[in-house]
Amino acid sequence: MKNDLTPHLDIALRHAPPGLTITRIPRVDICVGQGNTDKAPCLYRSMVCFILQGSKHVAINDNRLSYDSEQYLISALDLPLIGQIVDAEDGQPYVAVSLVLDPAILAELASTMPFVREREQNGIGIMINPMTASLRDTLLRLLALLDTPDDIPVLGPMLERELLYRLLQGPQGQLLRQIAQPDGALGSIRRAVAWIRDNYNSRLRIEALCDSSGMSRASLHRHFRLLTGLSPIQYQKQLRLQEARQLLLAGEHRASDVAFVVGYESASQFSREYLRQFGVSPIRDVRQIRQAISARI
Repeated sequence: MKNDLTPHLDIALRHAPPGLTITRIPRVDICVGQGNTDKAPCLYRSMVCFILQGSKHVAINDNRLSYDSEQYLISALDLPLIGQIVDAEDGQPYVAVSLVLDPAILAELASTMPFVREREQNGIGIMINPMTASLRDTLLRLLALLDTPDDIPVLGPMLERELLYRLLQGPQGQLLRQIAQPDGALGSIRRAVAWIRDNYNSRLRIEALCDSSGMSRASLHRHFRLLTGLSPIQYQKQLRLQEARQLLLAGEHRASDVAFVVGYESASQFSREYLRQFGVSPIRDVRQIRQAISARI
């Protein structure tokens, strides 16, 4: 039996036009989009995502996941993925709600719960789990605050904590607790990822990553690939190409200029890697995206 998310959907569509809406509830966003056959790069933040309508496919290297309103997704760290949204069966748009995870709140909540002996995180830091009645109920009450915005400063933090508490009780409680532990492997890789994001257009320095993460070179490479599915240099390349695509779509730079803005030393190398990543050259890719957007208007 399908999850009844009709009330959640009604609220979301009242407050979110097509595109990404940053709501008045801190850390809560709503995405409304039309499904298509195109696969697009996207950066998943450290968050939990609930689909209210439609479904989504995401892939990072050989790891491929699909989820809809029957599941929720947890991403333990920022991950560059290839995503594809799919409309509902009746052609209605894809609608999803995301909550960016706050490590401080997770740590506070975890400290009040019974001690659990943790085992080492095994596998990529993104997981899909079945939706539950308690999560569905808490999410509805959180979204309902959009109809009474004066209640958000008082009730918003309480409902966010309740939602995170339910998640900590769920099958990925360990993953969430590790987000709140800066000294663990996940915390170390989250710091390395933050360094790469802040310096994506600079030459990657493994020594700097080791310093920021507090790991040896061997441990850094092992845990980085385990949790992200990528090596550090592959991760940086994904960020560079995603940023390049956004700059090209903005129309303010030529492809050769964009290459140097995002950190490439050679425009030809940039074009080769762009073609390998997106299947078409930079100029043709942007032209196709703009034509697709114009066709929908």
